[in-house]
Amino acid sequence: MVVPTPATVRVRDPIPIASRNAGFDYAIRNIVTEARAVEASGRAVRYLNIGDPVLFGFRTPPHLIEAVERAMRDGHNGYTPAAGISEARAAVAGEFGARGLQLSPERVVLTAGASEGIDLTLGVICDRGDEVLVPVPSYPFYTAVLSKLGARGVHYRTDPAQGWQPDVEHVESLITPRTRALVVIDPNNPTGAVYQQDHRLALLDLADRHDLVLLSDEGYTDLAYAGRVRPLASYDPDAPVISFSSLSKAYLAPGWRAGWMAVSGGARLDAVLAAVLEMADGRLCSVGPMQYAVTAALTGDRSHQEAFRRQLEERAEVTTSRLNAIEGMSCVRPGAAFYAMPRVELPPGRTDEDYVLGLLRATGILCVYGSGFGTDPRDGYFRVVFLAPPAELHELYDAIEAFTADFQAAA
Repeated sequence: MVVPTPATVRVRDPIPIASRNAGFDYAIRNIVTEARAVEASGRAVRYLNIGDPVLFGFRTPPHLIEAVERAMRDGHNGYTPAAGISEARAAVAGEFGARGLQLSPERVVLTAGASEGIDLTLGVICDRGDEVLVPVPSYPFYTAVLSKLGARGVHYRTDPAQGWQPDVEHVESLITPRTRALVVIDPNNPTGAVYQQDHRLALLDLADRHDLVLLSDEGYTDLAYAGRVRPLASYDPDAPVISFSSLSKAYLAPGWRAGWMAVSGGARLDAVLAAVLEMADGRLCSVGPMQYAVTAALTGDRSHQEAFRRQLEERAEVTTSRLNAIEGMSCVRPGAAFYAMPRVELPPGRTDEDYVLGLLRATGILCVYGSGFGTDPRDGYFRVVFLAPPAELHELYDAIEAFTADFQAAA
């Protein structure tokens, strides 16, 4: 065997990656790289960047854990049918029926979280160069997947002066022959907004008239402070709507990746459903034992949700009052979930990322800059996750207030 000497060792070029990766950006997790560097310097980081209730002490309901344990003990550790086990699909269909939408279990597909369902759906309806209407601010997973597919997310406005309600006229003005779908996230991540019924009906009508697939992201419908939000498809079962949800948020089990998608719209979406099922075959199945928790969740005790909503509403009030009291900052009160989208007045030449990274380095508080959700970097929006206990939130907002004064004064 000949051992290469330094003189004979060739310097190899890095193996290239696909060009489609260039546009894939997921700021919620990408910013953690900077947080790790701050931690390496010796400063503790408080993570307000990701909406994981478990990280803040909330516990998965015991009967869901028991359902998964029982499934494992009973030997349900192999592959499941690609679309999911029949009892869980029936439970999802029954849940929609109880909320006003009659749906066959055959039109339900269990997925690895709602995200996999969204990925599967965009993959079967979008060709390269197609467009999908996405709200701004928006959960960045949509634009990241579209970038991977060579398609394009086109942002439509939501209005903070109106509680982050969608601008329906602006949505319609953006429709072109390449538009394939309309994304509606209600209740909304990242703003915590709950859409008014007239806006919801208008978006549904718009998708129906223009033959767009309406992707209804419904992961927070059980976490609206005023009560559960009705599924969008229930207003018109013939409209081309695909609904997505999971056990992640309202059932406090984000790491289980137990989600589902439900395809209404009748024959108009039969080809889409068939294509999704074909793609689902290729990925074999979603996480098997966790599928048994779907039935337990949707047919069992939900008393934890009432207490969870009350705690979230209390935290939303603390967040809104404290952030609005900071000079140069404003915050629209959320109506659901555990997110708020405050806005800070930026000095000339500074961006939302400058503010968020400065906050992290000075205080150890990690938020996400608004441009990661599609807002203009100069507008000064950032997202806060307010799952921490109220006493801790007050301490965090004290630090944010002090940093904001220093940030603006230094500039």
